[in-house]
Amino acid sequence: MKKLFSPLLLIATLFASALLQAAPVQPMTISGATTVTAEQLLDLAGEKDDLVIIDARSQADYDKGHIPDVVWIKNTDITAENLAANIPTKDTPVCFYCNGITCDRSADAAMKAKAEGYTNIYWFRGGVEEWKEKGFPLEM
Repeated sequence: MKKLFSPLLLIATLFASALLQAAPVQPMTISGATTVTAEQLLDLAGEKDDLVIIDARSQADYDKGHIPDVVWIKNTDITAENLAANIPTKDTPVCFYCNGITCDRSADAAMKAKAEGYTNIYWFRGGVEEWKEKGFPLEM
């Protein structure tokens, strides 16, 4: 009987499948956005009373715990209308975050805000993962 798969072909197929299922990795920077750490986000919130922080994760992730006093808008729901309803002006400081470096939702949301003309964009690349590592509180 003829062999249908060689061991090498099987390994190559499994490796390719794993690559296709790998989690996305965010870029290091986003043009038009200032990248901040968890500590910098806390400082920013203390300095800028009008700062709007947007959680761009799924509803399920948001419900598991989010940074206090944020607005939830899933990245796929970032539209001109949703941004305008939650951010008073296009130069109001706004920061986007998601789960962390293996989640690309906040990068997507920040780029959409930039495309809509928002000019004072911050990006918390480390997201909830970094927030929890630092021991900062989450709301449910």
